[in-house]
Amino acid sequence: GGGLRARAIVECVTLAEDLGYESAWIAEGHGGDQFALLAACATATRRILLGTSISSVFVRTAPTIAMAAATVDDLSQQRFILGLGSSHKVQVEPEHGVPFVQPIQRLKESVAIIRTLLRDGVVSYQGETITIQRFDLWFTPSRPEIPIYLAGLFPKMLETCGEIAQGVLMTRSTLDSIRQATEHVAAGAQRAGRRPEDVVLGSLLPCSVGANQHEACDVLRPGVAFYSGFFPRYNRLMAESGFPEVAQAIRQAWERQDLDAATRAVPDALIASMGVVGTPAECQARLDAYRDAGLAVPIISPRSVQRDDVAGTMAALRACAP
Repeated sequence: GGGLRARAIVECVTLAEDLGYESAWIAEGHGGDQFALLAACATATRRILLGTSISSVFVRTAPTIAMAAATVDDLSQQRFILGLGSSHKVQVEPEHGVPFVQPIQRLKESVAIIRTLLRDGVVSYQGETITIQRFDLWFTPSRPEIPIYLAGLFPKMLETCGEIAQGVLMTRSTLDSIRQATEHVAAGAQRAGRRPEDVVLGSLLPCSVGANQHEACDVLRPGVAFYSGFFPRYNRLMAESGFPEVAQAIRQAWERQDLDAATRAVPDALIASMGVVGTPAECQARLDAYRDAGLAVPIISPRSVQRDDVAGTMAALRACAP
């Protein structure tokens, strides 16, 4: 979702399909427009599922998301999965000028609006965070219902995923956090009268393939420091994943604006516990371990020293291919 040019992303997704991957996901932050990229991928592929990971319900309106989702779903011949999330306050407010309030409630209301609009072609809605007098689609979607996955990391949101979503999109998961998430999702599903096994559990996993694990960890280390320093939610995730002292050290270094110190504070053990790193054999073994822990959709997110390293991304795809 960032770094690679649009055409390179389409080439990588096409390669992923050829290698047997089940799905390809496009993030969005400061890279290309995810729906435009997915539309291009849809016309270049025939089998692979295509999803957003995730689209923010704060920076796009619910009707806009519904229109984009229906468009990509039609172009892909019903291969689209809509991944939604709140994004982060540190991005939404300063970068987009939009107040970040009641994120879980806004997600719930956005899901309700999107589902109604896709099903009925028209929606009016009065909620706590969103009010729509009337919006109607001037076309008929290919499907009246598109699978919706929701981003979730902590218990309350994971239970919400179990209540209303077809799937969950976690990130930087450990084997233990996968097992714990399964319990929270199940609790939400049971409360809503749903079967827990009907909710698909997925997670974005930073991926680096190298000659050995330490070399692969070096590639990911600066990114881990940045994400833990800049995003409070990810710092909390790191602390609750068994590395509270590391999370504190990174946060303190980040507050001093010392990215080098933050990077040095990231140990190999942390990187290896929250992603797919090492030799091709080690990466394959790690993916197997995630699946055994209950992760139905492990989503590798290849990283390289250079942002636009197409060859490196393709090499990682080949190394981790099913």
